[in-house]
Amino acid sequence: MPSVAAADLQAFAGRVFHAAGCALEESERIARYLVGANLAGHDSHGVVRIPRYVNLLAEGLVLPGREVRAVVDLPSLAVLDGEFGFGQTVAPQAVAVGVEKCRTQGLAAVALRNSGHIGRVADWALQAADAGLVSVHFVNAAGSVLVAPFDSAQRRFSTAPFCVGVPLPDRPPLVLDFATSQVAEGKALVASQGGKPLPADALVGPDGEASADPRLLYGDYEPGGPRDLRQGAGALRSFGGHKGSGLALMCELLGGGLSGNGCTASGRRFSNGMFSLYIDPTRLDPAEVFPAEAVRYLEFVKAGRPIPGGEVLLPGEPEARCREARLAGGVPVSDETWEALLGTARGVGLALEGTLRPAPPCR
Repeated sequence: MPSVAAADLQAFAGRVFHAAGCALEESERIARYLVGANLAGHDSHGVVRIPRYVNLLAEGLVLPGREVRAVVDLPSLAVLDGEFGFGQTVAPQAVAVGVEKCRTQGLAAVALRNSGHIGRVADWALQAADAGLVSVHFVNAAGSVLVAPFDSAQRRFSTAPFCVGVPLPDRPPLVLDFATSQVAEGKALVASQGGKPLPADALVGPDGEASADPRLLYGDYEPGGPRDLRQGAGALRSFGGHKGSGLALMCELLGGGLSGNGCTASGRRFSNGMFSLYIDPTRLDPAEVFPAEAVRYLEFVKAGRPIPGGEVLLPGEPEARCREARLAGGVPVSDETWEALLGTARGVGLALEGTLRPAPPCR
């Protein structure tokens, strides 16, 4: 398994999207967010997505250079149509609208519909936190029926991510971001290409038995070949029993139904929907009780005695450690993913000599 210097991997990804038909600025932006996910340790939302994104672009199912279109525009509320643009292009536009309205009103709600895959939702919570705002995000993926509800063996939900971001004084924001399935679909994709294996109970077969075999999601596939989500007989499992399944349902209803994206259903065109709330803590807390109280409580949580061999971690701490390690030692890419990336590059006419090289070992 090679490791690639993050800067080289990002430059490569940008070249691929530019050769595939995106403008240079958009290509570099998509590449930055994808490699950022790899640096955070979320390979499911990183460069493994490049072949799929390029195929969607070639098929006209995701469109370059889109601007969000306002369907509803009120002082504290907006409904925006992403026009099937790249999520890494239209999602930051939607967040910018939410930030502007929240700064004026103190509270804002923004619904984004018809977005391409929006990637790691934490990026949008971080964008809001950088503006000093708390944010909450409910996401769904129309047309991507992948997850079985609690006690079911049939797909009914998308991976339906949920995310909360909280800015903190003199320290990085606190961001909680997770799929409401036990694992994101991208982690199954990574596992199917020789990457980190799935947990033993991440999937459920049509017989109701738990499994870690990605073929339950994709059907049979060849090394280096495409993964077709429509061919699998099984499903991802929702996390957290009935509680996680209930949260997934709410993400579908709010991120999908309320946003106008539509709840997940078979046979639909893929699109992400995201319903987001933005809160200005300086308006809600003029006495500034929250900053000190948040820091006090986080320190109280961290001071809890860990179980043997364990460590009490806050959301974002594993990502920060991974980023530091991968910036120093490179981003690991499985052999099969590596070959898929090179094949995609060749497919868009890129000369590959010197494009990617293994990173130096971490010292």
